[in-house]
Amino acid sequence: MTVALQLTAAPSRAGSGERPAVLVLPGGGYGRQADHEAEPVAEWLAGLGIHGFVLRYRVAPDRHPAPLEDAKQAMLQIRGGAHGLAVDPRRVGVLGFSAGGHLAATLSTAVATGGADLDVPSAVPDLTVLCYPVVSYTRAVHQGSVDNLLGGSPSADLLAELSAEQQVTAATPPAFVWHTADDAAVPVSHSLDYTAALLNAGVPAELHVFPEGRHGLGLADGQAGADQWPALCAGWLDRAGWTVS
Repeated sequence: MTVALQLTAAPSRAGSGERPAVLVLPGGGYGRQADHEAEPVAEWLAGLGIHGFVLRYRVAPDRHPAPLEDAKQAMLQIRGGAHGLAVDPRRVGVLGFSAGGHLAATLSTAVATGGADLDVPSAVPDLTVLCYPVVSYTRAVHQGSVDNLLGGSPSADLLAELSAEQQVTAATPPAFVWHTADDAAVPVSHSLDYTAALLNAGVPAELHVFPEGRHGLGLADGQAGADQWPALCAGWLDRAGWTVS
């Protein structure tokens, strides 16, 4: 299914020439969109020399696979260049927060939508950034995200399919992952399990667990410890050759 996407861009401030791009997926439990995890993050990426694209994907009452359809369509549009920016189609990543992190992880693990035009290799990102993500729908679940995405009484098979840590393969893109140890909304086990799955599959991953910080920190300004994540992530992106020094 193809819909009119709510996709906005923060162009790279690195000047001319093809630049990498990152699709930003704000959180909100698949029930809303968290503004502080959207445009400010795209602007931060633009300052690193990366085109930032914010997707306002469909949420409840729309159900799965609607958000994943939107994310895959956005990836294809970003690679395709219809937005008018000079994007390097070989360097398109995704960055997601909380439930947006779940969407980023299912996008990265090539979970199917059932649409032949969307379930294609070019819809899978080249790298992944997960910020206090929801990952598992079978262990230590964030029930609000499950209810909003799947409604009542989803099957065990569907819950397993949407548990990204169970879908990791050697083809899953590298990831930078961070969480806080005392997150009371989404347990840190979500990030631990996804990172472990990547490493077990031979996929490079970098994980940071900060001792303190409430769920939903965004760029984490003023939160001691967690406020280091943007700089740590920028260093990871730089080592991947995506930033401008």
